Amino acid sequence: MALQCGIVGLPNVGKSTLFNCLSNAKAQAANFPFCTIEPNVGVITVPDDRLTKLAELVHPGRIVPTTVEIVDIAGLVKGASKGEGLGNKFLANIRETDAIIHVLRCFDDDNVTHVDGSVDPVRDKEIIDAELQIKDLETIEQRIQKVQKQATTGGDKQAKLQYEVLCKYRDALVQGKSARSVSFDTKDEQKAAKELFLLTSKPVLYVCNVDEGSAINGNKYVEQVREAIKEENAELLIVAAKTEADIAELDTYEDRQMFLAEVGLEESGVARLIKAAYALLDLETFITAGEMEVKAWTYRKGWKAPQCAGVIHTDFEKGFIRAEVIKYDDYIKYGSEAAVREAGKLSVEGKEYIVQDGDIMHFRFNV
Repeated sequence: MALQCGIVGLPNVGKSTLFNCLSNAKAQAANFPFCTIEPNVGVITVPDDRLTKLAELVHPGRIVPTTVEIVDIAGLVKGASKGEGLGNKFLANIRETDAIIHVLRCFDDDNVTHVDGSVDPVRDKEIIDAELQIKDLETIEQRIQKVQKQATTGGDKQAKLQYEVLCKYRDALVQGKSARSVSFDTKDEQKAAKELFLLTSKPVLYVCNVDEGSAINGNKYVEQVREAIKEENAELLIVAAKTEADIAELDTYEDRQMFLAEVGLEESGVARLIKAAYALLDLETFITAGEMEVKAWTYRKGWKAPQCAGVIHTDFEKGFIRAEVIKYDDYIKYGSEAAVREAGKLSVEGKEYIVQDGDIMHFRFNV
């Protein structure tokens, strides 16, 4: 399931440093704009303690975690929608992603140049928002020109629906609001809206890049961002990218945990960011557990059992008979599949079962 989160932001806000921490890919991290021109793609392992705990009970040959793709997109600048900097290329790279991680500089450091001369994360956010909104408005205006006549004079119901969706988006964008702030009531409207693939309709996670001393509670810049996004359908995460880079340099898990304890963190910002990116893409995990392997599988939230079976193999979905499901907590409580069965905690589910995050599953099928 090749879904991607794109990391965006102005130049020199810490995007590539953060990406390097995430993927151990060595994107060039230099103190000047446009050091990242081609988008770097990292396939990132999603941290999941459930796999480790299950492995302690099952003793499998291997543990296979799930992954998420992160794309480091070069820094946008004011005027990108008109091709400034390398704007058109950057905007095309964003369009290809499924969700956006928007990194904002929330730290003071005279040694790191800011492209606009001062630290102001809300201004930085608004610059990128405006560029994406301008591009979306261009898209909307072009679509309106195509369907307006059919919608208003031709009696074409589909064209009328599209026109109403387009007008609702246009009204929001003209007011400087992102497409994600617009909601639609009917499934037909939601489908028409989704098919537009607007840049500002993508789910977004704002990452406030702070200094080490602000990694736990944030700072004045973080509060400014929090206030600015309170009416958006968006999440916020605090990460100290420079500190994360120092952690990534340590060789052992024990050393990294000791470092985290020293700065007062229970979990690294990178781990929190990966989990947040996974959730941002509306993804969840079901698990298969056996002597050969304990493996995490990715599926879209709300999928039914046959669709999830198809993630393992298309034949599993085609010939789906039933799914045997054990809840993770029950497996841990009873200690083995046999004990779970004996306790009557294994459920047999049919085609309409909506899979839940952490379900341990065994599919029965016939092809």
